[in-house]
Amino acid sequence: MANKISEKTLNDLEFNTILSRIHTYCISDLGRKASQQIKPISENKLLLSELKKVDEYLTSFENDNRIPNHFFEEITKEISLFEIENSYLTPESFLKIASVSETVNELLKFLKKFKEIYPILFDATWEIEYTTEIVDSIQKIITPFGEVDDKASINLKRLRKEIHQVRNDINESFNHALSKFNSSGYLDDIRESVIENQRVLAVIPMHKRKVKGTLLGTSKTGSIVFIAPQATLKYARELENLLFEEKQEIILILKTLTNDLRIFKPLLIDYQTYLTQLDLIGAKAKYANNINAVLPKIAVEKKIILKDAYHPILLEKNRENSIKTIPQSIELNEKQQIIVISGPNAGGKSITLKTIGLLQVMIQSAILIPVDEKSEISIFDRILTDIGDNQSIENQLSTYSYRLKNMRQFLQKCNSNTLFLIDEFGTGSDPELGGALAEIFLEEFYEKKAYGIITTHYANLKVLADELENVSNANMQFDERTLEPLFKLFIGQAGSSFTFEVAQKNGIPYSLINRAKKKVEGEKIRLDKTISKLQKERNKLQKTSEILEQEQSKAKEQTENLSGKEEKIQKKLELFQELYDSNQKMLVTGRKINELVNKYFQTNNKKELIAEFTKWATIERTKYLKKNPPIKKSKPQKKQEKVAKKVQAEKIQKIEKEILVEVEKVREIKKVEAIKIAKQKADYKYKINDKVRLIDGKSSGTIEKIEKNNVTINFGIFTTKTSLNKIELVQASK
Repeated sequence: MANKISEKTLNDLEFNTILSRIHTYCISDLGRKASQQIKPISENKLLLSELKKVDEYLTSFENDNRIPNHFFEEITKEISLFEIENSYLTPESFLKIASVSETVNELLKFLKKFKEIYPILFDATWEIEYTTEIVDSIQKIITPFGEVDDKASINLKRLRKEIHQVRNDINESFNHALSKFNSSGYLDDIRESVIENQRVLAVIPMHKRKVKGTLLGTSKTGSIVFIAPQATLKYARELENLLFEEKQEIILILKTLTNDLRIFKPLLIDYQTYLTQLDLIGAKAKYANNINAVLPKIAVEKKIILKDAYHPILLEKNRENSIKTIPQSIELNEKQQIIVISGPNAGGKSITLKTIGLLQVMIQSAILIPVDEKSEISIFDRILTDIGDNQSIENQLSTYSYRLKNMRQFLQKCNSNTLFLIDEFGTGSDPELGGALAEIFLEEFYEKKAYGIITTHYANLKVLADELENVSNANMQFDERTLEPLFKLFIGQAGSSFTFEVAQKNGIPYSLINRAKKKVEGEKIRLDKTISKLQKERNKLQKTSEILEQEQSKAKEQTENLSGKEEKIQKKLELFQELYDSNQKMLVTGRKINELVNKYFQTNNKKELIAEFTKWATIERTKYLKKNPPIKKSKPQKKQEKVAKKVQAEKIQKIEKEILVEVEKVREIKKVEAIKIAKQKADYKYKINDKVRLIDGKSSGTIEKIEKNNVTINFGIFTTKTSLNKIELVQASK
C-alpha cells in the first residue's frame, strides 16, 4: 500500500522540525542522512515492529544492560571498490571494515544474550551473519596503527630487516664522516642538518671542496653549504631501491587481502544497513527520552484517546524559555467522530489542532510521542490538513480559492480511514455564504464516516455540531474576568469568540464597540455594487478561453513534434552507448594482454604467462556467465559445441606459438639494439662542453676538463671529479 500522507500535510504540521531534532541525536553520517528521509510507514506490521524497536531501545536507558556503542564510519566507498577489478583497499579502509564487523558482532552477541529483554531488536538480527573471518583476516595483515604488519609476508619481513640494516649503515657512515670532518674544522657550529629526510653535513663554504659528497643546498645567507657525504650515497641508493621493493610488496599484500574479502561484499552491505537502521532507532529513542515520549496502545478499532498530550516543538521551546506548557486531552471515536473547536483568537485552537495532527504523523513514522501511557491511538490511511493562510501566488489563487481546491480533494479522498484537520474552517469568503458552504462540507465529511477536528468562529457550524449525533462542540477556555486565555480544551460546549471583550481589552473605545453591536443587531449584509459588472467579466473570460484553447492546440502539436525528435535522439544514444561499451571492453582486454606480454618480456616465464592468462580468461568467463547464464542444450548441440571448442583451442594454441615466436624476435632485436647502444657509448670520445651525468644519477652537467681517464664536471652550483667509465652522455657539444 502506497503512502497516502502528502508532503503538504507533513509541512503543515512542521514534521521536518521533528526530523531535524532526531538528526542531532544520530551518531553516524549515514544515520543523519537517513533521519532526513523518515516518512510515515504505510504497512501496519512494519510500523508496529519499528515502534517496538524504538520502545525497547528507550527502555535500555533505564536498566543496567544498555545497548553497546554502535558508532561506525561509512564504508560505502570501500564496498564500491570491491566491484573494480584489480583494485585494492588502503590499510585505513581495512581498519574501518574491521571496526564495522567487530561492532556488528558485538551487537549480535549482546542481543542474543539479552533476547528476553530486547526480543524485537533481537528478531531484527536473524538474517545477519555472525563471522569473525573478516576481522581475523584483517588483523593478520594490518596493525591497529594502520600499517601492514611485518609478518604479512616473508618477503616483506626480509625487506624491512634489510631496510633497518641499511639505515643503520647510513647512520654509522654519516657519524664517521661527521666526526672526521668536524675534527678537521670543516663544519659549522651546527655540524649537521636534515634536507629531504636525509642527514647532511653543515660545511663552511671555504672547505666544501675538501668534503666529498653531493651538494644538496645552502643556507639563506650562504654561510653554510649542506653536503651528503660520499660514504652515505651508496647506502642511500640501496635504501631507495629497498623502499621501492617494500612499496610493491605492500601493494601485492593489499591486493591479495582485498581479493580475499571480496566475497564478503553482500555481508558488509548488510552490516552497514543494519548499523544505519540501529543508529536511526537510537536517535528516535534519545529524542523520545528528551521529550518524555512513550509508546501508547495501538488500537485496532478507529479511535484516538490522547491524555496529557504535548506539542513536542512547543514543549522544547517553552522548556528553553522556562515557560510551563499546558497539555491537552482529546478523544475521537465512533460516538465522537468530529470535534468542532471554537473560542477566541490566541486561545490555543490552532496549536491543539496541530498537536493532534503532529502526534498522529509521528506515531505513523515510528516516532514515540509525549502523552500519558494510558493513551490510545489507531492508524489512519490518510491524514488531510488545511492549516494557515495558504495563498497560492504562483497559481494566482486567493486564500479562499486555494481552500476550496483543498476541500475538493478532501471530498474525493475522505473515508472511514481518514483523519482530517481544518483550521479556521470556511474563512476567506462572505461569512454567511462561506458558512453555508462549510456546513455542506462538514455534513459530507460526517456522511463519509471520516474522523476530524475543525476550528472555527462560525456560529452556524457550532449549531450544526449540536444537531449532528456524532459531532461534538469544544472550546478553548477563556477567563472572562481577566480576559486571558487558559489554553485548556473543554469538550461538550461551543465557545464564544469574545470579539467585543477582546477589543475592549486592547483599548478600543466603548462607544465604538456599542455602535458595532447595533450594526450587528440591525441590518443584514448588503450586496456588493460590483455584481453589475459580472456580465462584462464573463464576456472577457469567454474570449480568453477561446485564445487559451488555440494556444493549447498549438502546444499539443509542438509536444508531439518534440516527442518524435526525442525518440530519434534516444535511439541514437542507445546506439552510441552500445558502441562505447564495445570499445571500452576492447580497450580493457587490450590493456590486460599488453600487461601480460610486458611481464613476460621482463621475466621470460612462459608458465607464469599462460597461468595468468588462463586465470584472467576464467574471471572474464565467470562475469560473462553471470550476465548470460547458459541455456540447457540437447546432446547433438553439446557435441557440436565440443567440436567447436576443440577447433577453437587448437587455434588458440597456434596463435600462442606464433605470439611466442614474435616475442622471441622482439627480444633478439632489443638485445642487438642494447649491444649496439652500449658499443656506441663505449667508443664515444668525450669532449669539453659535452653534457653528461653520473650513471644512475639524475642531475646533468658539462665537462670542464679531461685528464686521461678522469673528468671534471660542472653541475652549476658545484663541480666534481670522476672517471670516464662512471659517466654517460646526455648531449654532445656542438
